[in-house]
Amino acid sequence: MIRLTGITRSFVDEGREVEVLRGVDLAVSPGEVVAVIGPSGSGKSTLLAIAGALDSGFGGEAVVAGQRLRGLSPVALARLRNRSVGFVFQSFNLVPAFPALENVLLPGLLRHGDGEPLEALRVRALAALERVGLGAKSHARPARLSGGERQRVAIARALLTRPALLLADEPTGNLDAATGEAIIRLFGDLAREGTAVLVVTHEERVSRAASRVLTLSEGRLS
Repeated sequence: MIRLTGITRSFVDEGREVEVLRGVDLAVSPGEVVAVIGPSGSGKSTLLAIAGALDSGFGGEAVVAGQRLRGLSPVALARLRNRSVGFVFQSFNLVPAFPALENVLLPGLLRHGDGEPLEALRVRALAALERVGLGAKSHARPARLSGGERQRVAIARALLTRPALLLADEPTGNLDAATGEAIIRLFGDLAREGTAVLVVTHEERVSRAASRVLTLSEGRLS
């Protein structure tokens, strides 16, 4: 599902080139939960952005959901993200003015040419909210939800398009212990259904639930 080979990534900071990733190799298969751990600033989020086709300024080769990222147009990259990849961010990235249901609907509304009726999308969005325990709060705006509830809305949104790959960036960092454990269990359920799950985290409770745990340090994965 993900195959990264020899991935390098550098950024320019005050006129100086800073190497963030130095020849990273990573493979994640369907049904796996792979956790990448490492300190803040180690490049975990950069690695996740490359795996999710959000960052094209890398060296090496990246294949995601059967597609080689190098050379894909911005439109093709956007289509790949929308159809095959679900994203869960620590900051939730919800639209404040939209109720939970409409936030979950967004990826479906952004699809072009599928012809799926809006009502069918709404049914699936509500089912995704119910799966994360928020069916009763489908009409609540993010400001009326707790941090854990907002994270669960973000997960439901990621599940709407039935992604082959789920990418999560510190998904439990803002959550209480009970909510965090529930989300970790949900990732395990998704993997058992065949989804490939890649999580970057510094939390031990997440890594304990993973199929594999890798450490990113000084730009290298081990």
